[in-house]
Amino acid sequence: MRTIRRILVAIKDPHSRSLPTVMKAAQLARAFGAELELFHGLDTPLYADTAFTADEGYRGVAREMRARSLGRLELIADRIRVHSVKVTTAAEWDFPIFESIVRRAVRTGADLIVTGCRSGRRVAPMLLRLTDWELLRLSPIPVLVVKNPHPYRHPNILAAIDPTHVHAKPSKLDNEILQAGARFQSALRGKLHAVHGYAPVLPVGTPYGSIVTAGLMDRLVSDIEKNAETGFDRVLRKTAIPKKRRHLVNRPPREAIEGVARETKSAIVVMGAVSRSGLKRMFIGNTAESLLDALSCDVLVVKPAHFANRVPRARRGILLLAAEPALVY
Repeated sequence: MRTIRRILVAIKDPHSRSLPTVMKAAQLARAFGAELELFHGLDTPLYADTAFTADEGYRGVAREMRARSLGRLELIADRIRVHSVKVTTAAEWDFPIFESIVRRAVRTGADLIVTGCRSGRRVAPMLLRLTDWELLRLSPIPVLVVKNPHPYRHPNILAAIDPTHVHAKPSKLDNEILQAGARFQSALRGKLHAVHGYAPVLPVGTPYGSIVTAGLMDRLVSDIEKNAETGFDRVLRKTAIPKKRRHLVNRPPREAIEGVARETKSAIVVMGAVSRSGLKRMFIGNTAESLLDALSCDVLVVKPAHFANRVPRARRGILLLAAEPALVY
């Protein structure tokens, strides 16, 4: 993970009374000595017949809405500037929101995106997939999802690694996760932990299950445990994480990460994600996606160093509809 010098804060509602995302981003900017940009994407559909109700048509409405958003962002920025943090503001018409955030972050050279989402399970998982999750999936820049409103105070940071590289995750991704965790731990003066969850996969129920004796089963389990321990130690060999903060857990990754995060009272879980699409993604699933709902702490998602940006560079502008739908009585 590269040095954090510029942070983009994606603000979903500039008029919200509570903005823990901004508060935490400002705290990170002070800790890293970074610049901050408050960004709001405007994606409200406008109708062509707005021209009959506004002097300058829909473009005038769009300019007015953008000006109001910028005014609100400036009020928020002024409260941060008193703490000697350099803050800029931006509001752009673009859609969909997750693409507009990535476009802005790439164009301005942001090193970190900070966004917010509510903790706890979603009632509508499809909405999550089209907003928060799509941002995590597509962004080549690390994304910090703020779920807990409390400020960081010498936080525990948990790096979730996978030395076995399940589902063909890049081997260097573990290093990116550990580097990111170390940067946050150093800047926030916290403590860095590491976790690896593994679950033995045994040939029970297969055509060969009948030839697996109890002794062979024990040896298989022992080999799996030794391989997990060897891989875990190998990845952490060059880190300064002490033994007591290394958590090797014989449970599926999601359960292991969630359990250790709760036990250590971690403020941030750092994990990696790779972008998948189509049937491959459907069959494999993704630990990061399910953990985003399960964890109550913040989640920092990083990508492999050479992750390809698939978001088009050109903005889409205003989402203009032909005519406002007529009311049916």
